[in-house]
Amino acid sequence: MARVYLSLGSNIDRERYIRAGLNALEAKFGGLIVSPVYESEAVGFDGDNFYNLVVGIETYLSVGELQRVIKAIEDDNGRVRSGPKFSPRTLDIDILTYDDRVGEVDGVALPRDEILTNAFVLLPLADVAGAELHPQVQRSYAELWADYDKQQQALWPVQLA
Repeated sequence: MARVYLSLGSNIDRERYIRAGLNALEAKFGGLIVSPVYESEAVGFDGDNFYNLVVGIETYLSVGELQRVIKAIEDDNGRVRSGPKFSPRTLDIDILTYDDRVGEVDGVALPRDEILTNAFVLLPLADVAGAELHPQVQRSYAELWADYDKQQQALWPVQLA
């Protein structure tokens, strides 16, 4: 069984779609490891702030099968794919890591490069998997967060109602 970390984000009716995504993932995979939820400004475009978090799951699905499942969850929650890459979205779910796999697997780049570049991915990942090592740089997520330039991106914890 593979240990997988997923990032979830939304900037359209954020609480509704984050909850819907968590419910769908729990229904499919059972118990989830769930980070705190953080709010951050949109990156790459002008738009409403995002809610972001990281979820850990265990699965027997292959990377490709998992990708199809999470894309179906996004679609079931009104995800529009016809716009530009950086645009508002109801629900965005990305595979961050799949065990210690490195490279392109079933069309998915592992580990996801956003782990090292975006605070809204790295901090919640450090929250749930701080002692685990990034499979390429061989440093823990807690160490990577400690060394991250916190001035690059502002984010703050939020409580869902």
